[in-house]
Amino acid sequence: MTKFSKTFQAALSVTLVLGLVLTGCASNKEANSESGEGANNAPESTAAAYVLGEQPLEFSFYGHYDWYTMPPWGEDLATKWIQDNKKVNVVPVSSGGAAKQKLNTMIVSQELPDVIWMERDADVEKLRSEGLLVPFDDYLDKYPNLKKWAGEATLDMLRSPDGKLYQFPNWYTTQPNGNAGYLVNKKIYEELGSPSLETTDDLYAYLTQVKEKYPDVVPLEVGQSASGIDILVSAFGENRPYTYNAMKAVPNGDTLGSIFTDPVYRESIQYASKLYREKLISQDSFTQKLEQVEQKVVTGKIAVYAASSPTEFGAKGNALLKAADPSAGYIMVWPVHKAGLDKNKIFPGDYKQLGWNVSVITKAAKDPEAIFAFLDWFTGPEGQRTIMWGPEGLYWDGADADEVPLFTEKFTSDIEGREALMAATVNFQWNGNTVYVDNSKMKFESTLPAEKRSWETYWQSEITWKTQYNTTEFVNLDPAGDTDEGIVAQSVHDIYEKARAKAIMNAASDEEVASILDKAEADAQKAGYERLLKYKTEKWQENVSKLK
Repeated sequence: MTKFSKTFQAALSVTLVLGLVLTGCASNKEANSESGEGANNAPESTAAAYVLGEQPLEFSFYGHYDWYTMPPWGEDLATKWIQDNKKVNVVPVSSGGAAKQKLNTMIVSQELPDVIWMERDADVEKLRSEGLLVPFDDYLDKYPNLKKWAGEATLDMLRSPDGKLYQFPNWYTTQPNGNAGYLVNKKIYEELGSPSLETTDDLYAYLTQVKEKYPDVVPLEVGQSASGIDILVSAFGENRPYTYNAMKAVPNGDTLGSIFTDPVYRESIQYASKLYREKLISQDSFTQKLEQVEQKVVTGKIAVYAASSPTEFGAKGNALLKAADPSAGYIMVWPVHKAGLDKNKIFPGDYKQLGWNVSVITKAAKDPEAIFAFLDWFTGPEGQRTIMWGPEGLYWDGADADEVPLFTEKFTSDIEGREALMAATVNFQWNGNTVYVDNSKMKFESTLPAEKRSWETYWQSEITWKTQYNTTEFVNLDPAGDTDEGIVAQSVHDIYEKARAKAIMNAASDEEVASILDKAEADAQKAGYERLLKYKTEKWQENVSKLK
């Protein structure tokens, strides 16, 4: 399943302006409980469930990302069918490329959208605590798709301190998913004798060969901002996904410790620095644009590509290269590991039960239950079939006993048309149901001969889904940006980024890498790192207790 790139991240900032504005929002304050907790009083739920299509439903939708622009609703086959048959119309509210300012403006003017699609982070709780969000608890049994597919454990992880649920997750899952790993240029690999690519020593030797014999090819492509280097950390420790790098913290027993002193992290940076010094990694890795990375992959100008989702460009590149030369294309290899480690305990990527981001319904909505009813339908089998593969009768016709779509002959024969449709609806996938979509694809793929199976789905089933680590227990550890811990977190982040780049690009030896990381540790401690680690440890242990 192709999802939005994980590099798309945005932080919601609702600082002092939120509190100042809300002091004048009497209607919202009246909804608060006497204890000061916001939105503790759930809206009255009607006796009968809302039925989509019986009457028109229109609501406004704001995607809280600088990069996100919602396509016009009803101009593609899928949303047109929803508009005509379910009588639902969604009115987009654009961030204008400045999400932070846009949301603050809407708060100041007291003109919030009905739905906000946003990161699942500490700032959702700010909106909730000020009484701006609608709880979903009264709706869960009346509209059962979310509860059925996400499961109680996932929903409990999303609950706020008042015990209520305000967040509708996107791409939640109860089974492994993800694409992180290593893409390999098949033609170059076979021309070099298909050598072993199991260990980090094997990888180094192979990249050296590539550099010598293919001077116009990047031996190891590590993507935009050298993000693929983070994938390499998994090779140096068992059960060590790159998520810990993003956390700036590493589990040590029941506490979280420093990333800078972590032996696995330090060894991975020393390895990356060596590759960079010997020009086995692109020298513009820290400055190149995503479009440049894509161009290199789709034209076959890389030998190995390490990334959190290499299949995205890999599938496109594989098709283009094979069209020109049947012996060309891309394969994937089992994640590399340091000699002596168990290859079955190497996890370059991760997955979380909670998925990616969330939708919240604000108290600006005139009929929040109707909106929830739509979101719940949208995340259910019929909604997912429609938004993923269009309306019934084109690429699927009916469903089996497991509600899996019965794909038509056109699904495999009209690949260009199917992919165009899916591209047109990808920015409407706000309530993705990972288990349903993945299982539907896999069940169908299993019925096809090998030559007709999807390249991406094949490698997901063979390698990537088997090598992603469950990091659900580490969600929601980041403090709000305007708190003391949040200020420390930003300082530590800056120290980390500078040290990482300096260690890889400028260090002349392993010893110099270690010295740079030592200084980063000292600087982080001066900035309050220990306090931040204590905060994250407490949040982590709260998650652990919820998952028991």
